[in-house]
Amino acid sequence: MSTSQHPVALQMERIIGGDAKLLALVMMLPLVDGVFPALILAGALNEPLGAIQVGLLIFGGSATVAVILAEMDGTPREQATVVLLVGIPLILLAAVQAALAPAIESVLDIDIFERFAALVILAIAAKTASATIGDYLPNPVVVIGLGLVASLNPAGATFEVMTNLVLVAHATLAAAVGVGFALTIALTGPYLREYMDIDRFRFGSAVALGLLPLSLLWMAFGQAPLAALIVAGLFAVDLPLGGDDADSSTGTDDAAAQMGALADGGEKGDSSEPVAAESEDEPDAYPGDDGTDTAGRAPWL
Repeated sequence: MSTSQHPVALQMERIIGGDAKLLALVMMLPLVDGVFPALILAGALNEPLGAIQVGLLIFGGSATVAVILAEMDGTPREQATVVLLVGIPLILLAAVQAALAPAIESVLDIDIFERFAALVILAIAAKTASATIGDYLPNPVVVIGLGLVASLNPAGATFEVMTNLVLVAHATLAAAVGVGFALTIALTGPYLREYMDIDRFRFGSAVALGLLPLSLLWMAFGQAPLAALIVAGLFAVDLPLGGDDADSSTGTDDAAAQMGALADGGEKGDSSEPVAAESEDEPDAYPGDDGTDTAGRAPWL
C-alpha cells in the first residue's frame, strides 16, 4: 500500500483540505484586510477586556460558528485538530503583526485608514445581519483597497518595532481567545447543532460587530459589543428544559388524534401527510434572507 493510500494519510489530507482552508479564510481575514492592526493602533486592545472583546468578535463571531457547525465534517476531535492547525499560526501572526504595528503606521495616514477599516467592519456586520442588505453594499475587499490607496504615504516609511510589550501580549491574547472560542465550538458541536439557532446568533453577533467600529471613530463604546455578543449567545441556545413532559403530552395528543381519525373511518397514512408538508416550511427564516443558494450554503456566509 502506497503512502498516499494509507488511511491516516487520507484522513490528514481531508482534514488539511477544504475544512482548514475555509476556516483559515474566515479567521485570518482580519489580519489580511488590515482591520486587526487598525484596532491595535486605535487603542481597542489597550485593556485585557478589550482584547477579549476583539478576539471574540473579530476572530470568532457568527462566521466562525457557522463554518464549524454547518460546513466542517468529521468528529469533534477532527474538527478540533483543524482549529488548532489554523489557530496556532493565527496566534503567531497576530503577535508579529502587533510587533510591526508602528512600521505599518509609518507608511499610512492612520486617520484615513482607520475610517476605511471602520467601514469594512460595518459592511461585514451588515452582510452578516442580512444577505439582502449585503447585495447593495460594496465588497469589503474593495473598501479596504480604496483605503490603502487613499492613506498610503511611503515617504515616511520607517522600520519600527512595538516597544510596548503589554500591547503585544494583548494582541496575542485576542487571537488566543478567538482560537479558544473556535475550539469550544468544535468540541461542543454535536450539542450546539441540536440546541443552537445559528440565525439568532448571527443576527446578535452582527449587532455586536456593528458597535465595534466606534473604537476606530474615537467614541467610548466600552464593553457594549461584548455584552451584546453574550446576550446573543444566551438567546440563541434553546435548552430542552422540561422537554420530557412536553414530549409525553405531545405523544398523548398525537395518539388521541390518531384514534379519533380511525374512529371516523380515516386511515393512519392520511394523517401523517399534513405534518410532512408543514415540516418543509421555515418559519424561523429572517425576512429577505434566502436560506440556501446553488451550493446549498447560506448566502450571508
